[in-house]
Amino acid sequence: MNHLLRQLAPISDAGWKLLDDEARERLQGSLAARRLVDFDGPKGWEQSATNLGRTETIDSPAADGVSAAQRRVLPLVELRAEFSVSLAELRDNDRGAVDADLERLDEAVQRIAIAENVAVFHGWDEAGITGIADASPVKARPLGDSAEGYPRAVAHAVEALREVGIEGPYGLALGPDEYTRVIETAEHGGYPLFDHLAKILAGPIVWAPGLKGAVVLSLRGGDFLFESGQDLAIGYSHHDAEAVHLYLEESFSFVVATPEAAAPLSP
Repeated sequence: MNHLLRQLAPISDAGWKLLDDEARERLQGSLAARRLVDFDGPKGWEQSATNLGRTETIDSPAADGVSAAQRRVLPLVELRAEFSVSLAELRDNDRGAVDADLERLDEAVQRIAIAENVAVFHGWDEAGITGIADASPVKARPLGDSAEGYPRAVAHAVEALREVGIEGPYGLALGPDEYTRVIETAEHGGYPLFDHLAKILAGPIVWAPGLKGAVVLSLRGGDFLFESGQDLAIGYSHHDAEAVHLYLEESFSFVVATPEAAAPLSP
């Protein structure tokens, strides 16, 4: 038995498969940051900190002539999003129903995915995490009110990265509003804007709930480091006569190794 306590839940193997499959399917599209940065792990629930490879000087405990330094680490943070599922729905699934109501699981997936994306792109001061957009020394260029101006803004961002020696391919993370504008827009002659942007980047364009505006970043590797301890998993809290109370949980750290490898675009 591990810390998720799944064995204590009144859920059949078929019920757990339903929940895991639903969560996995929903998370694939929402975890935008993971599709653009280096992912290391999962290293397990016991993983507590990321080695930063640096030290800071501290006072020696006793004798003169002895220097001391302490290793610097970044503690992993834990995120949890709670939800519940009707026991009646789980029993119907065991009977062969194919339309189980998992709305609360879907809501929890969105909450935890947004929290992770915000931490990676915009930072999390309390956790010691600096976000990609905030770390970048490149001044944020406005996307503009019209999607027709997006190619120019993205091209300028790519050029800004190339000017400081950051090679591609490049990826583009778009906030929900910006992504919607892109997929709904066709340029003069009917050419899809999405395809035009992909050609400029030579890399992927991802929908990133939680991101404000957009970020162009290099995909060459080694610039943005996401370390996973416990990868996203469903755990058991408790149950009553009507519902089983569960949660989605993960632990991770994030380090920007090369701030100049990204160019933010303001909404």
